[in-house]
Amino acid sequence: MTSPRVLDGASAGGQFLRTALALSVLENEPVRLENVRGDRPNPGLAHQHLAALETIVDVCDADVSGDELGAETIEFEPMLEPAADRTVRGRLAGGEYTVDIGTAGSATLLFDTLLPLATILESPLSVTVTGGTDVAWSPPLDYLRYVKLPLLRRFGLAAACEIDRRGFYPAGGGRATLQLAPSTLERIELVDRGPIERLRIYSTESASLADRDVAHRQAAGALERLAHDATPDLEERCETTAESACPGSALVLRIDHGTGIAGVSALGERGTPAERVGEDAADAAIRFLEGSAPVDRHMADQLLVVLAVAGGRVRIPAVTDHVETGCALLEDVGIDVDREPDGETTVVSVTSPLTENR
Repeated sequence: MTSPRVLDGASAGGQFLRTALALSVLENEPVRLENVRGDRPNPGLAHQHLAALETIVDVCDADVSGDELGAETIEFEPMLEPAADRTVRGRLAGGEYTVDIGTAGSATLLFDTLLPLATILESPLSVTVTGGTDVAWSPPLDYLRYVKLPLLRRFGLAAACEIDRRGFYPAGGGRATLQLAPSTLERIELVDRGPIERLRIYSTESASLADRDVAHRQAAGALERLAHDATPDLEERCETTAESACPGSALVLRIDHGTGIAGVSALGERGTPAERVGEDAADAAIRFLEGSAPVDRHMADQLLVVLAVAGGRVRIPAVTDHVETGCALLEDVGIDVDREPDGETTVVSVTSPLTENR
């Protein structure tokens, strides 16, 4: 490797790794990542982070060192063909790949690493992942399918996700496929929310919990709590019983409004009544409805890498640690990021995205 850009993850978690790898590919430039997941109790690469790294290495035919469990320093150099289009530095061939995380590590977070690469694809990319589909500290699969991807499709991302089998903690074993096609992203403008329009509910239970009506009770608990507030009209209520290797459940609430889509979620836990799971998701939805941001707090940091590609402005409900470290990472690679407080919200603007830094 020659002259890699050095990035320090001492104050960050796994999102730093995923975003840094995606930016390296988009820039077609090598990086050296130090102190990977440095602020976690067990720093370095865990199974799901190693799987994400190995996947992007395969997809980009990259050179890598440090690709092993527990590694805290990684050197990564994508090997893309130079692009004739001056707005990108390289072109990605696409193809079909399969990945087994080997644990209940998050499939949705692995997919997040790949989404920005749609902007440099020459042909479709299909990645099938076996692992956790609905696990803690990551977006449930239905959040990806029904909230994030539909929102990004409004700005030009050609992406879809198919589910074959659910994977809950601790067994994992879920199986899902991300389909990406060559995409050109439009500038993102999500500053004013507009009127709240409708609500959709996606409640899932493992087959082992079907006799307890968990999916139905989760949805009912959410609706009962929401009935005490100014709730948008319910447009869709989907209750699913799914095969899985171990018991588990998940609930996602999608809120459509004038300029976009937001979502909240909750996962079932042993000893927690299904109705309480629904109430927890409803409480998060109420907090969103009481605010003015057009995106939820989890989407806020997930959009940063997309802003790095397309540019634009997003009003976020709070500057979380994930948002702060994400903005700092973009600035470290030469992307201009502005954070302007506005009442209880903050407007994050990317004024010099990758396509303007050529």
